[in-house]
Amino acid sequence: MTTILIISGVILLIAAVLTTFRLLDGPSSLDRLVALDTIIAVSMCGLAVWAAYSKDTTIVPAIVALALVGFIGSVSVARFRVSDQ
Repeated sequence: MTTILIISGVILLIAAVLTTFRLLDGPSSLDRLVALDTIIAVSMCGLAVWAAYSKDTTIVPAIVALALVGFIGSVSVARFRVSDQ
C-alpha cells in the first residue's frame, strides 16, 4: 500500500510541475485560470493521499476549504473576464 501512495505522490508532483509551467507561460488569462484550478485540484488530491498515508482525517476540512476557494475564485475571475452581451 505504501508503494501505491508513493507512486501517487510522485505522479501528483509531476502534474503540479507541468501545470506550473502552463500557469507561467499561459497565453491568456483564462489559460492561467485553468492552470490555477488544476493546481488546486492537484493540491487537494495530494492532501487526500497524505490523509490516506497518515490515516489522519483532520485534513478533510482543508480539502473542502480548498475546493470552495478554488470554485469561488474561478467563478469570480470568469465573471469579470467574460463580458456580458
